[in-house]
Amino acid sequence: MTQPLIRQILDYDNRANPYPLYAELRKTPVLHDEGGTYVVSTYWEILSLLHDPRVSSDRRKRTVRDVYGLSEEEDEGSTLPPPFLRLDPPEHDRLRTITNRSFGPPHSPRRVHEMRGELEAVVSGLIDGIEDTGRIDLVEQFSYPFPVTAICRLLGIPREDESRFHAWADTIAASLDPMPGEDPTERNRRTRDAQLQLGGYLAGLLEERRRKPGDDMLSELATGSGAVDTLSTMEAVTTAALLLIAGHETTVNLITNGMLTLLRNPEVLGRLRDDPGLAVRLVEELLRFEPPVQLMPNRTAVADIDIGGVTIPEGAAVWLVPGSGNRDPRRFADPDRFDPDRDDAQHLGFGSGLHICFGAPLARQETQLALSHLARRLHNPRLLEDPPPYRRNAVLRGPRHLSIACDDIRP
Repeated sequence: MTQPLIRQILDYDNRANPYPLYAELRKTPVLHDEGGTYVVSTYWEILSLLHDPRVSSDRRKRTVRDVYGLSEEEDEGSTLPPPFLRLDPPEHDRLRTITNRSFGPPHSPRRVHEMRGELEAVVSGLIDGIEDTGRIDLVEQFSYPFPVTAICRLLGIPREDESRFHAWADTIAASLDPMPGEDPTERNRRTRDAQLQLGGYLAGLLEERRRKPGDDMLSELATGSGAVDTLSTMEAVTTAALLLIAGHETTVNLITNGMLTLLRNPEVLGRLRDDPGLAVRLVEELLRFEPPVQLMPNRTAVADIDIGGVTIPEGAAVWLVPGSGNRDPRRFADPDRFDPDRDDAQHLGFGSGLHICFGAPLARQETQLALSHLARRLHNPRLLEDPPPYRRNAVLRGPRHLSIACDDIRP
């Protein structure tokens, strides 16, 4: 018996290539699934709902249970209150505005840009550390450690504590990818322990920075950077944890998806090797073609919404599928072709509207640096397994391992 379309999309066997299923899904732009969920898969409809105040990111407002439970997995066992990305105005706006003072324009416009030299050094160090060029696991040896190190440097985690931070990130990230046969009780216990340790560590560091602030993001979160309103310690801890997990997990997948796409498109890889400036356009096309966030399952209708000829009732679970919207032929010509020269790559890879990705500037810079350096320094890189084994997570899609080889490492 054929599975319903949504269950096929969630089925791990289809993780390596969900795009034919998305094409089928787009035939019904707003699908009322048998489980009660409303699934929106076309570009213009997704974009409209991302800007619609009748769509909430606070799942506590949901009156119809999402039978698939994807929007609940991220909260299971959590010891921290919801971060601003899962709140609505006015509380969302207050927390995001305060946090943004220490992250980007207009108050800290050069913070991410000024990290570039330090990030390049991290990238170079990771590539220099590759010993066996006959088998490289790009995820374990590069894509995974790079973003978490970047978050540590952004926040101002002492260098001697970065290994502890990595360990907590590993444990919390593992909770997003439950494995077959794994005991969920034990997984939740490990996650709670890591969250408690991380939260306690961050709270102590924030108190220290209140007494003696430095030139880092944690200091500004702790002191408020001259803002009228400031974050409480718990709000600052939750925000720092959000930057660690959300920023880290998406960037790991973006870098890995990017290298996989380049190895499948060797002519583009060659162009990037010869012209590192191509990385800017290339990453934007990558965010359209292979976005790390495939599904947004945590939206709720807080009023009846008529869209695409369907009425989504108040309280219903709403899934947005940017992985499908980014391949919508009504929006993009030849959408299944990877084309870094595309004139109009206005993708949904970072979302849009109120909850557009807070860490997008950092993710862009990390991925541009990572891919341009890998293209230049790996001599004759090639895939050892295609398709690679993917993560089990249906929301954050990317290879769990990416086995590659190269002839040598260029200086």
